[in-house]
Amino acid sequence: MGWSSSEWASSHEPPGGPGPGAKGWRARGADLLVNARILVVEDEILVAALLEDRLEALGCRVVGPATAVADALELLKTEEIDAAVLDVNIGGEKVFPVADVLAARNIPFLFATAYGSAGVAEPHNRRDVLDKPYQARALEHALRSALQSRHRH
Repeated sequence: MGWSSSEWASSHEPPGGPGPGAKGWRARGADLLVNARILVVEDEILVAALLEDRLEALGCRVVGPATAVADALELLKTEEIDAAVLDVNIGGEKVFPVADVLAARNIPFLFATAYGSAGVAEPHNRRDVLDKPYQARALEHALRSALQSRHRH
């Protein structure tokens, strides 16, 4: 399912109201993100750096970023991962082998791509997709939702 930043934020608005603060989403669910190990698979260095900064600001620990599918698969062999943010096209190669491993391990992940949900192939086309460019708030909501779904199982 593809989401624009504003669609994601409005459809996932918590009962406490929008934005950070004592009554907002940041106060209630921050523990899921703090120290969460997030694999980043992104081949654009500036995008990867921005994503890394945003994740660290949320209290996450970034694994990677991997700039090639082979690098991401290698990280999955050696690192513990709580969730992942995957660009669909990594240096001309599709990221789906990484998504397959994550799905097999029941590790939540989402796609961040300029292609929208149309760029995500079966069987992953029901995963959440952040349309690039996306807002930091949309990233936070998507990750929180992914991590909450894992904790429910």
